[in-house]
Amino acid sequence: MANPWLSIIGIHPSGRDALSAAARQALDDASVVFGSPRHLALGQVGERGHPWPVPFDVEPVLQLRHQEKVAVLVSGDPFHFGAGASLSKHLEVGEWRNYPQPSTFSLIAGDLGWSQEHTHCLGLHARPLETLTALLAKGQRFICLLRDGSAARQLALWLAEQGWGDSPLWLVSHAGSEAQQIRHGLAHQLAQQLDGDPVSAPVAAAFEARGGHGLVQVAGRSTDQFVHDGQITKSPVRAMTLAALAPRRGECLWDLGAGSGSVSVEWCLAGGRAICVEQHATRVAGIEQNAERYALPLQVLHGDSLTLLDQLGSPPQAVFVGGGFELNLFNALRQRLHAPWRLVVNAVALETQALLMELHRLHGGQLLQLQWSEAVPLGRMQSWQAARPVVQWLWQT
Repeated sequence: MANPWLSIIGIHPSGRDALSAAARQALDDASVVFGSPRHLALGQVGERGHPWPVPFDVEPVLQLRHQEKVAVLVSGDPFHFGAGASLSKHLEVGEWRNYPQPSTFSLIAGDLGWSQEHTHCLGLHARPLETLTALLAKGQRFICLLRDGSAARQLALWLAEQGWGDSPLWLVSHAGSEAQQIRHGLAHQLAQQLDGDPVSAPVAAAFEARGGHGLVQVAGRSTDQFVHDGQITKSPVRAMTLAALAPRRGECLWDLGAGSGSVSVEWCLAGGRAICVEQHATRVAGIEQNAERYALPLQVLHGDSLTLLDQLGSPPQAVFVGGGFELNLFNALRQRLHAPWRLVVNAVALETQALLMELHRLHGGQLLQLQWSEAVPLGRMQSWQAARPVVQWLWQT
C-alpha cells in the first residue's frame, strides 16, 4: 500500500525532540492520534489526541480504517511488548508504517552492559510473577516491565520468598529520560527498603538470579513439586509418559482423568497448552494450584471425560488418559478427532490393562509394561519395594 493510513510511532521519554524526522512528519500529518495520556502529552498533539479506552481496546483505531490519517503513540519499540502486534493482527501488511524507538529493554541493557540476546526480556505489567518460575536459574538475567511502583516491591518480595533474595536488583523509573532514577540492591534488601518508599512509575526491573535453585528442565520432576492427594503419575512413569506424548511447542493436550494435572504441567513447561478434565472437585482445585504455580496455559474442567468431550474446543495434537479409560471413550475420541493425533494411556488395573492389550492387537501402536522398584528401609538394612506395574499404550493416527 503506497499510502498507509496508520502510523505506529514509538516515543521516547524525551518527547518530540527524540523522534526521527519521518516520525515527526507522520505524527503531524495525522488527524487523529491515540495513546496513553502520558504519550499524548509527550507528543504535544493537542485536541487531536484520544486516550486509549480502559480496559485497553484497539477498536476505536480500527473504526477509522481508511477514513482518516491515524497515528498511535506507544513506548519505545511498538512491536516489542507494545501495541503494534495488537493492531497489526487486525490489518493487512502495508496498512501501517512503523517508527520504532529504543525499547526500555535496550535502554536498561545498555546502562548495565548486558547482552540483550542473553537476557530474558519480559512484560510483567499484565502477567503474574509466577511467569518467572520456569526461567529462573543461577546467573540468568532478566529485564521486566512492571505495572506500577507497588509491583516493584512485590517483585522484590516474591524473589526473596522463592529463595532468590540474594539476586542483585535494579529498579529503573522513567528509563531513558532526564528524570530517570535507579534503585539498586539485593532483592531481599529492596523488599524492606521499598516498604513505605515506593518507586515511581513507569518502572522496569532488572536482576541477575542468585541464591536459589532453578526448575529442573526435563520431564519426570519430583512429586513434591506438585499439589496432589496421592493420585499422581509417579516421576519415572511421568518421564516415560511425556516421552511417549512427544510434546512440541504450541501443541494442545487433552488430559482426561487428570488427577493432579502433573502430566499437563510438564507438557505446558515444554511449550504446549493443555485442557484437563477431572471428576473430583478437590483434585480440580489442586490442578488449578499447580497451573498457577508456574503461570501455565492450562484449563481445567470439572466432570466426566466422555460427557465433556464436546466442550473441549479445538482438536488436540495429543490425548493422555491416566484414569478412567474405557472402550467407549476410545471410540468417542476416534469419532471426534480426524486430524493426525496421538494417544497415550496408562493403566494399573488388570481390566484396563487387558483392554489395552486387545486394542494393541487390533490397532497396533506401542505397548509397554513399566516396572520399577525403590529401596526402602528393612530394619537396619534396606530392601527393594516394587511399585505396581503400569501398562502404557501409545497409538497414533
